[in-house]
Amino acid sequence: MSELWWAYLLLGAFAGFMAGLLGLGGGGIMVPILTTIFLAEGFARSEVVHLALGTSMAAIVFTSISSLRAHHAHGAVLWNVVRGITPGILLGTFGATFLAARAPTMALTLFFAVFMSYVAVQMLLDIKPKPHRELPGTLGMSAVGVGIGGVSALVAIGGGTLSVPFMTWCNVKARHAIGTSAAIGLPIALAGTAGYLINGWGHPNLPPASFGFVYLPALVLVVVVSMATAPFGARLAHRLPVATLKRVFAGVLMLLVAKMLWGVFG
Repeated sequence: MSELWWAYLLLGAFAGFMAGLLGLGGGGIMVPILTTIFLAEGFARSEVVHLALGTSMAAIVFTSISSLRAHHAHGAVLWNVVRGITPGILLGTFGATFLAARAPTMALTLFFAVFMSYVAVQMLLDIKPKPHRELPGTLGMSAVGVGIGGVSALVAIGGGTLSVPFMTWCNVKARHAIGTSAAIGLPIALAGTAGYLINGWGHPNLPPASFGFVYLPALVLVVVVSMATAPFGARLAHRLPVATLKRVFAGVLMLLVAKMLWGVFG
């Protein structure tokens, strides 16, 4: 057992609570904190970000199943959209893991930092796209899926940061956009996890108990606790001013990204 087992438990509690509260918390929270913990564990600096991405993506498999079931029960998932976008999602996500595996740690860190900073600014300013078109056809949906899946694999997110604004822009009601995005998160997580497992398998610089770029002790501890705390966040979401909380979360996200940059480059 890792000496920092308690850090993974705290991360799981925080990530699960924020996921339930705001529908966020995948890679945005887990990647920078896992990177910091892995550095404290003494893992190879050249692989800490790859491990953080792979472990976060594997954790999203479990959280996305829970979220998908909840939204499906409320009739909020547009399964025709899920079927149309999934082939592109699988191709883009799986393919991007090969790019991530070959990218140097510093390049991955910079890409993650820039993307998450964009997400934070979007939340701070409460930027929402105005609907003014319809969903594209089969070819268009596949192309969008490749793009969403590719970025999701590189930053270990469930895709909601990209798919919800896209569907809203295409005149999909917010309730259905969120529910459908939750369903899209499962193929993203499965393809991303498979890719990080394959690309990291047999890598010489990985710590014991790693399956490819997935660090099993961290995965188990984070998932168990996050699934327990997510319902508390979901209940609290109906009692607190979520718009204000999103701005606070954006600030926390920026601090986590800054800490990650300092850990890798400092």
